[in-house]
Parts: sequence; structure tokens; C-alpha cells
Amino acid sequence: MEMYFCSLYSGSSGNALFCQYGDTRLLIDAGKTGKNLEEALGKIGVPPETLSGILITHEHSDHILGAGVMARRFHLPLYATQETWRAMAGKTGRIPGELIRTVQSGKDFWLGEIGVEPFSIPHDAADPVGYRLWGGNISISTATDLGEFTDDVYDHIAGSTMVLLESNHDPDMLRANPHYNAQLKARILGDHGHLSNEACAGALLRLISGGTRHLLLGHLSGENNTPALARRVSETAMLREGISPGQDVLLSVALRDETGDIYMLKETE
Repeated sequence: MEMYFCSLYSGSSGNALFCQYGDTRLLIDAGKTGKNLEEALGKIGVPPETLSGILITHEHSDHILGAGVMARRFHLPLYATQETWRAMAGKTGRIPGELIRTVQSGKDFWLGEIGVEPFSIPHDAADPVGYRLWGGNISISTATDLGEFTDDVYDHIAGSTMVLLESNHDPDMLRANPHYNAQLKARILGDHGHLSNEACAGALLRLISGGTRHLLLGHLSGENNTPALARRVSETAMLREGISPGQDVLLSVALRDETGDIYMLKETE
């Protein structure tokens, strides 16, 4: 059987990822309006009412903006940690009790036919998590909004078939940005902020050494990065180590405001 994955949106202006295995379809985050999310799902031929649920990584608006609307409109369960539920209070509108699901970092569970493993990430939120999703012997991991790529994060996602990893910003572009104050710049550059292109490239090399061959750069900043720059930094790091992008590994960029390609990952014998 195959596992399907698509980035509907990935960036500082909104995040939503789609995954399917068998008859189970889910979103990771819902950080655009309900209308935007319905339109994006329509582009890939997925009626919203066929979703099995929405996994929430943390409470920041670019990850939950449309979560309440989607849950109520299509009766979709929302999955989040207890602290994230507390931090989301008042931001999603009232969520019916039967749609509230609580998850815990380090404790995996089944959502239909998909195995779900939440893991802690270093970010300035109440209890932020990334997710590793399993279907047969395929696994897809998503890790964005992390200030550093820790050994703990690596341990949870190493060996994944595909990884979407944050490549948020170019530090020089960020420092020179006249629209960001010193406090915001320090937050982004800090250990609980966002991963730079260079830090992402170093993390990708570790993941490649662990067997991952499908890599997707995500959560790019609209002001402090470009898709071409993010890709170039990672490709340069790979070439330096004798790794050929496009031949040894598949490297792509998830765009901020554009629904991406649908990736079909097949189980191995």
C-alpha cells in the first residue's frame, strides 16, 4: 500500500499538511482560514468531510487559524497536547467535547490506519510537538518551528522515509530586515525560535546518513528567505559531502502560499 503526503501550505503565513494511508486521511495543522483549507484540499481531490482528524503541533495562529472552523463544519476531531489545548482556549472558538482529543509527547497512538508518534520540539510555545506518521513500513516526519535540531528530535525522526524539516531563514537577511525589531530577531535566532537554512542543511546531512531519501524544506520565511536560497544552501552542503541531490536523495521545497505536489511513497518488500 502507499502513503500520500502533500504540503497544502508551509510558511510563516500559515501551515497545513495532508497525509493519507489506506482510508485514513488527516491534516497536520490548520493554519489558514477554513475557506483556504477547503480550496487547497479541493485542488488535490480530497473532500474535507473525508478527513479523519487534525493533528495540532502548537497554538500559534499560523498553525490553528482554521482548526476550529474545520472541526465544527466537518465534525473533525482535533488532536493536541493538554498544554496546547489550554493555550488554544479562546483562539479556536468552542470545540464540542466529542471532538477534543488529547495527545502526549512520546506516546504513540493509532488514528485509523495511521500510527502517530508526537515528539517534543524546542519552540516558544506551551508544549509544541512534531509528528512521525507510520503506515506499514513507511514513515513521514514533520519538524518545523524548532530553534535547534536537537539529538532528541533526531532520535525521533531518524530513518523516516520522508522528512519535512524547517528551513526558515537566512540569518543575514533576518539581521538586515528593517521591519523586524531587535526582540523579534533575537526570538527567531534563539534556541526556541526557528531553524536557519544552514542549521537545516546540517540536520539534513544527519538524516541522510540515517537512511532518509525524501527531504522537503518547509516553513520558509516570506521576508528572510527565498525557496531558491533555501534549496541552494542544502544542496551545497550535500554536494560538499559527495551526495547528489536528485540522484542520491530527493530534495524539494514546500511553498508558503501554494499547494505542492502529492508524494506517493510505496511500502518496500
